[in-house]
Amino acid sequence: MFIFGLGYTAGHIAAALEATGWDVVSTGSAGTLSFEDDGNVRVALADADHVLSSVPPGGEGPDPVLDRYGDALSGQPLSYLSSTGVYGDTGGAWVDESTPIGGGRRTARAEADAAWLARGARVYLLPGIYGPGRSVFERIAQGRAHRIVMRDQVFSRVHVADIVSGVIAGLAAPAGAYNLADDLPCSQNTLVEEGCRLLGQAPPPLLSLEEAQLSPMARGFYAENRRVANGKAKRVLGWSPAYPDYATGLRALRATTSPAIASTAPATASGDQR
Repeated sequence: MFIFGLGYTAGHIAAALEATGWDVVSTGSAGTLSFEDDGNVRVALADADHVLSSVPPGGEGPDPVLDRYGDALSGQPLSYLSSTGVYGDTGGAWVDESTPIGGGRRTARAEADAAWLARGARVYLLPGIYGPGRSVFERIAQGRAHRIVMRDQVFSRVHVADIVSGVIAGLAAPAGAYNLADDLPCSQNTLVEEGCRLLGQAPPPLLSLEEAQLSPMARGFYAENRRVANGKAKRVLGWSPAYPDYATGLRALRATTSPAIASTAPATASGDQR
């Protein structure tokens, strides 16, 4: 497996593959090669049985990996990690892989998706990602968890372990787009309240969007409201999330959360969403 961009999620995928006997070569700060090391990257790509990219859009073209190494991708199965942000705001309605994309904040993402799909890739559309070391528990401890007064606002999310199982299930699957999300979208308030309950903390106060003083990126998340359907991944990949809802995922994380998080978490907090 060759992985472009060995970040949080791709790192979990790499670890799972290596545990089953795969050799993994990767770029990124935690990778084995520099993205700019054209010679060695091209040698590794020529030897790869599968290529996965988690590199977001950037630069002049729709995708930096395809811009630089597209000519070296010749016949290998391809996977690409994208975002459900490409669906934009649907007012809380469900979206699936037949829903039009490109109308929201992630127009560059939509263009990158189209470029990878045109090459026959499996494109995985991911909502809010959480897992070990990256969850509401850390945000509570760091004073970045908050509750916002926004009626009927919901988000979908997915445990990183379920992304891993979905991508591995898709290695031999047909090309196309696949939503990998849990079964139960919920509000950010509900998530924060459950995290505080599991930590034995009082939840942060309810604030208006203005009072919360969110970053522009966080305000962008709250500007969109949608539910992400995962039926295609279940049907085509034979995939099913091990953590089908936020409560199941948080309970599993709480069992392995550092006691320091529980002991240092403030009773009230506000800040950036993610």
